[in-house]
Amino acid sequence: VAGYVGRWVDHALMRFVDIVLTLPILFIIIRIVGFFGTGNWMVVVIAIGITGWTLAARLVRGEFLMLREMDFVHAAKALGAGHRRIVGRHMLPPAMSPLIVAAALGVADAVVVEAALSFLGFGISRPEASLGNMLTNAQDYFVRAPIMVVWPGLILILMVLSASFLGDGLRDALDPRQKIDAS
Repeated sequence: VAGYVGRWVDHALMRFVDIVLTLPILFIIIRIVGFFGTGNWMVVVIAIGITGWTLAARLVRGEFLMLREMDFVHAAKALGAGHRRIVGRHMLPPAMSPLIVAAALGVADAVVVEAALSFLGFGISRPEASLGNMLTNAQDYFVRAPIMVVWPGLILILMVLSASFLGDGLRDALDPRQKIDAS
């Protein structure tokens, strides 16, 4: 809406996004999980989802700002297409590729936040498996059996790297403006 309409609507919505970006997200997630009950994985997922929308909002807004000035959008307006048709048919599909990439990169952030929440005792509770729970359990054995810390930490690093590589690969595959070098 902000990218398509522009003017005061864009300014108002983007100032709201700026305010949300200034908030300490981890503490908000802890409050949400604490209010609705720790240990429930669904509450953790919803809390992470509620607080992780700002990057996607900025990306889609940026794409819509660029797309609304394209010739095919002006042509659709000139032919009498309504706002819903212009947004749904002409602007949303090209704006989806940055959103898909952002979602893949957001997985890496979500994995780290979930592990941190579980490590602090606000995430998924035992006996359910979580990398944060595994790291918490390994604290007692750090001096005697450091390998118990290495495996969950290594898996966490590999998951974050995999999600980042997936996001980079999707960006390369889905970006129509990226030139393919034949040489």
